[in-house]
Amino acid sequence: MNRRQKRLVAESVTVIAVTAVAVIAMINLKDWVNRSEALRAMEQLGKKILEYRQTNGSVPPQSFVDIQKERVEGHVRLGSLRYRAQWIDFDATKDEILAYSEKKYRSLLLGHGYVVLRLDGRVEWMGKGQFEKLLAQQQSPTEIEMTQQ
Repeated sequence: MNRRQKRLVAESVTVIAVTAVAVIAMINLKDWVNRSEALRAMEQLGKKILEYRQTNGSVPPQSFVDIQKERVEGHVRLGSLRYRAQWIDFDATKDEILAYSEKKYRSLLLGHGYVVLRLDGRVEWMGKGQFEKLLAQQQSPTEIEMTQQ
């Protein structure tokens, strides 16, 4: 290979490498923005649920949550929302998971996880393993049986 060919190959490899890095960066950025939007939408939904709870003394029914979810800006980012109100007792702690949505990202940094709304209105991102462990502790055998069907 002569010098000109070597330079052409080196430049081509450089362009391909820079393009690959840019594509990976854009995928990570897109997933990070989507996760941020999902967290924000869950926070808005959580505020509506807390307002209802303060007014009525109990968590709202599924129908209320479905209506509020459609009104929340960015609700599309939430995806499939699982609402657990029917399984929560009056003596439940503030750390009880009230609602959650599974998010599967292609990002190397985020991976799979869940946007979680706690009974006290806190919203957080949990990795898949951490979430499944916590949910298993909070679920009753009846809930596990009913959700698997």
